[in-house]
Amino acid sequence: MGTVGLSFGSPTSGQGFDVATTVAQIQAASSAIENPWNTQLTALKAQDSVFTALGTDLSTLTTSIQTLTDFDGVFSEKEGSSSDTDTVALTSASTSAIAGSHTILVSSLATTSSSVSGTVANASDTLSGNVVITVNGESQTIAADGDTLSDLAAAINSAGAGVTASILTDSTGSRLSLVSSTSGTAGQIDVSTSSLSDAGQAIGFTTQAGEDGSITVDGAPLTVSSNTVTNAIPGVTFQLLAQSAGTSPVQIQITNDNTDIETAVNNFVSAYNAVVKDLTAQTGDDANGNPEPLAGTPLLSQLQTSLSSALFTGAASGSINSLEQLGISVNSDGSGTLTLDSDTLDSALNNNFSDVTGFFQNANSFGQSLATTLNNLGTQAPGGAIFLAQQQNSSQESALNTDITNENALLATQKTQLTTELNEANQILQSIPSQLDEVNSVFDSVTGFNPNQQA
Repeated sequence: MGTVGLSFGSPTSGQGFDVATTVAQIQAASSAIENPWNTQLTALKAQDSVFTALGTDLSTLTTSIQTLTDFDGVFSEKEGSSSDTDTVALTSASTSAIAGSHTILVSSLATTSSSVSGTVANASDTLSGNVVITVNGESQTIAADGDTLSDLAAAINSAGAGVTASILTDSTGSRLSLVSSTSGTAGQIDVSTSSLSDAGQAIGFTTQAGEDGSITVDGAPLTVSSNTVTNAIPGVTFQLLAQSAGTSPVQIQITNDNTDIETAVNNFVSAYNAVVKDLTAQTGDDANGNPEPLAGTPLLSQLQTSLSSALFTGAASGSINSLEQLGISVNSDGSGTLTLDSDTLDSALNNNFSDVTGFFQNANSFGQSLATTLNNLGTQAPGGAIFLAQQQNSSQESALNTDITNENALLATQKTQLTTELNEANQILQSIPSQLDEVNSVFDSVTGFNPNQQA
């Protein structure tokens, strides 16, 4: 701690001194001990900001590679097409579908059993009796006493009788329509209405049978109960819309979704470049000529070396053993960033799809190795390099803040003591002239000499 030079002026002037200014001068020298602590805190917080931004970009990079290494991710996605969408429409191709071509011949469509009542001239008429509805051997009886046709339809729908009831109305009146909830022969409706009547007039039903459809898939004849077919081709759902024209089958093509894969690879390249640029920005000085927060630190060197080395790790997968074969190359400008040639990637996917998949997903592959590297570098607890750096900074910041808090408490106590002591000293200085006057008065009375009297 340095010394503080204080001037109280003439001790006999009675003016004293400025206590507050004097205390501030003394404490300014004492508080200088905090300067290096605050400087270190500022540097640590600057690093924290870099860690946060870098951690976010590393997380994005990790997510982008996980999209490619996920067994249920983009490499498993499928898309498909139909050569005749008026006859067979492809609904979906799930991740369990296998790329390939299939033929479908539609001999007949599945139909759904239905039944319609006789006409009720006045829809507001109240009915009597009941309706017995049998679907696939199971029967339910719905009472209609005092109900209108609409009331009966609502009661049937609430009963869960295996049919959907609705009212059909035209110029002749209204009729109750029942449509089986199950298509094909399994949903056959039988309606018994021996007691259902309108003002004494019996109401009968006309029933249409449901039939299964008949198709041929890849030469194999199949019977289908629904026109939405889900189990004929594994992972593929298609809709039968019409009977095939003659003997010409519809071609269904299931392909890998190269578009989504190429998008995912492009996202990986962009995310990698963002991290590389983050690290490069830390190697020099800022706009004011001061070193960047991570400049010269071992952590920066570790991140750069590990990230660049990870591009060349991982076992080969068949004919694919490098990123260059996928159209991914390191730029020659020394920046360390990557460039993607989409044509090369598309060619690799079309010619060596399984090998490209393995390059990202096999054990010890490039994709799996890079994912491990990123976990070791990022903010993941407990061993991520940035996570550990953040923990170390947090510990140092906590210790520095504790030192500053303690020093501020000490300075506050010192300020109180100094103010009290200097106020007392100031009062003494201010009282000296009056004390001198008293001394002169005593001296004059004893000696008869008055130093203030002129000769």
